[in-house]
Amino acid sequence: MRVESVAPASVDAHGWGWRHASRRAWALRDVSFHIEPGERVLLLGASGAGKSTLLQGLAGVLGGEDEGESHGELLVDGALAAASRGRSGLVLQDPDAQMILARVGDDVAFGCENLGVPREQIWPRVRWALDAVGLDVPLDRPTKALSGGQKQRLALAGALAMRPGLLLLDEPTANLDPGGVAEVRGAVERVLDETGASLVVVEHRVEVWLPLVTRVIVIGPDGVIADGSPEAVLGERGAELADAGVWVPGIPPVVPASVGGLRSVGGLGPAGSSVGGEVLLDARDLAVARVRGVPVASGIDLEVRAGEALAIVGANGAGKSTLGLTLAGLLPAAAGEVTAASVLAGDAGGSPIAWRSRELLTRIGMVFQDPEHQLLAKTVREELEVGPRALGLTDDVIAPRVGELLERLRLAPLARANPYTLSGGEKRRLTVAAALATAPRVLVLDEPTFGQDARTWAELVAMLAALRDDGVAIVTITHDDAVVRALQARRFVLGAAT
Repeated sequence: MRVESVAPASVDAHGWGWRHASRRAWALRDVSFHIEPGERVLLLGASGAGKSTLLQGLAGVLGGEDEGESHGELLVDGALAAASRGRSGLVLQDPDAQMILARVGDDVAFGCENLGVPREQIWPRVRWALDAVGLDVPLDRPTKALSGGQKQRLALAGALAMRPGLLLLDEPTANLDPGGVAEVRGAVERVLDETGASLVVVEHRVEVWLPLVTRVIVIGPDGVIADGSPEAVLGERGAELADAGVWVPGIPPVVPASVGGLRSVGGLGPAGSSVGGEVLLDARDLAVARVRGVPVASGIDLEVRAGEALAIVGANGAGKSTLGLTLAGLLPAAAGEVTAASVLAGDAGGSPIAWRSRELLTRIGMVFQDPEHQLLAKTVREELEVGPRALGLTDDVIAPRVGELLERLRLAPLARANPYTLSGGEKRRLTVAAALATAPRVLVLDEPTFGQDARTWAELVAMLAALRDDGVAIVTITHDDAVVRALQARRFVLGAAT
């Protein structure tokens, strides 16, 4: 199926800004630019600069006065963005937040149905969109059975099927394997070539999109700080932008001297292997499954050692996140077993899945792929206090521990904010900090660097390296090869799903 051309949308921002109702500071302030119909724009900025907020504003989905306040104007085709929702197709940073229906085909068709697309056109569009993003699953596959990367492709397919005049992508390749990254970027390029639609994409993997985009806009605390061709912005001002936390190809992230673990992070050269100590977790002939009776991976033999970084890598859908949850004692094994050594288990017994939540807290910490799946409290500070309070720690112990984590992960200015109003990168750092607050001996992190700018990426990796050097077992599930190299992690490659 060939997609017919559409009328590309124009975009105007006139001194636009937005502030969430629960936050004192403006997420964006005085943003002004004009995007011509058919332009392809890469939107950059440090973590928390407001990139996702700007995309949601362009899509007209920020909400009313009860959710926040705005100033200035944000226009699509000369009309207020909120009145032009049918012109924009938005792929959110969190694909779970965009899943509506229980089956893959129905979910992709949902947007078309809401736009009143004739029925005879919808299903050819659905099949084309799924093929374009490389999501080769039956139309009746349950959406809940998809991996995180597959859900990301599903969200993109839903947006592409609507044939928007303005395509808005918020980190569309963040949780994809290298093959998936190439497929998704290729799908976007084909759609833009065929339809002529305008594009605004937010992505920390700058080099992925440079061959496709014609313009780079960089936003900061007080509006647009750079705007021009990729060569002009990243070439002429690359060093300046890198200092501000923007990922610039060819300029490696720099870790401030105040952050620990420097010897493990510097250089990002060829992967070595951290030297582990005693075995803390032992998996033998393990099979893992999200849905009871449907294993996604089996025959797994794996050791998790103190003072070692272990990277679980593999294609999307191979079962990496499911394996992580099983190692963390949050999912039962479909077959085989995960056994905790006595030095880790203590008097809790050798089977982590049988441990009570309080017993898990100081033994195995888990950072989910989707940060929102583990947010519990009304403020950032209270979120970090949940675990320590469950352990019965006193305020004089909790306060300095939480204060240090807030400072080290650049969350101190947000201590009173509602966690759900944070950016994706800020939510990720919050969930890492919450796991660290109970000082577990094993830390399992699913895509720990998702949504991070160059500065927060380096600081987060340095902190993990310091924990590893202090004897904590670090298990990271990642498609970020730089993390594997920086942590000198031992790779465990999980085969493709069957």
